[in-house]
Amino acid sequence: MTIVEARAVTGGVDTHLDTHVAAALDPIGGLLGVKTFDTDALGCRALLGWLGGFGTVARVGVEGTGSYGAGLARVLRQAGVEVVEVDRPNRQARRRQGKSDPIDAVEAARAVLSGRCRGEAKTRDGAVEAMRALVVARRSTRSVRTKTLNQMRHLGFTAPPELGERLRGLSPVALAEECASLRPRPGGDLVVYATKLALRTLGRRALELGEDYIALTSYLGELVRATSPSLLEVHGIGVDTAAILLVAAGDNPERLRSEAAWAHLCGVAPIEASSGKVTRRRLNRGGDRQANHALWRIALVRMRSDPRTRAYVERRLEEGRSKLEIIRVLKRYIAREVYRHLPRG
Repeated sequence: MTIVEARAVTGGVDTHLDTHVAAALDPIGGLLGVKTFDTDALGCRALLGWLGGFGTVARVGVEGTGSYGAGLARVLRQAGVEVVEVDRPNRQARRRQGKSDPIDAVEAARAVLSGRCRGEAKTRDGAVEAMRALVVARRSTRSVRTKTLNQMRHLGFTAPPELGERLRGLSPVALAEECASLRPRPGGDLVVYATKLALRTLGRRALELGEDYIALTSYLGELVRATSPSLLEVHGIGVDTAAILLVAAGDNPERLRSEAAWAHLCGVAPIEASSGKVTRRRLNRGGDRQANHALWRIALVRMRSDPRTRAYVERRLEEGRSKLEIIRVLKRYIAREVYRHLPRG
């Protein structure tokens, strides 16, 4: 009796809003097929079934697992398929072959098969994904509230004198409350009526946004404390920065196999730029920029309030280092410290 072993299939997917283009490769890199699927649940399952028709699906490289490919990545992971994050198409292949969705899908599969892309995608199925949603809403709430308060300030400066006097010198909260309490009455001065109506609308909006911000912050803090309580004990880390760092690590931080991998993810690991007799490293401008910014904020807090950090900065300044260079080194140290507090799977 002849036993036929199912061949291992490697997939690659170029994701978009309305359609996904998938490619399948055999174990030696031969192209088995390319096909387009819808992005709904039925289309994602059809894509998986199509890949499975060529053999056993080993791994699938997906572009944009944090955006257009998030739903597909969940379907693949639920089926027990390893999902690999593919960040950037092969530039040399793009110069030779041009740009198209099928070409990008094939290159995504080749990047996984060759080992050029090995990063495990975030699962996005737990508390950290909930944090990410809250961080997005909280950030926009704060931004819109600030714009609303600025608009009220400007209207107060240009309002008729009797109305402007009521609003002068008030704190942001008091300004919002005072504007929300205005009672515009039609029939009198047209400018006064319209200005009061506009200020009352903005005031009520600012108060509502303030309440939303407090509620979002409270629930975000509960999630952070439940996920990684020790992270909030690190000097300079609050709920906001802790949530950003946890979102960067993802719901499956065990995919970060070392502290160096975490540093690269945050963009604080220097990159080798040596050539010939010159040995040097350059600044890493890649990685998660939100996580990099969070480390920068922590470094600034420590430079102001942490005695050890202040002593270190003074010593480095005496050695001729610039403040930017010192901050880069501090971010690398902080990333190493943060890594020990990340939840492990």
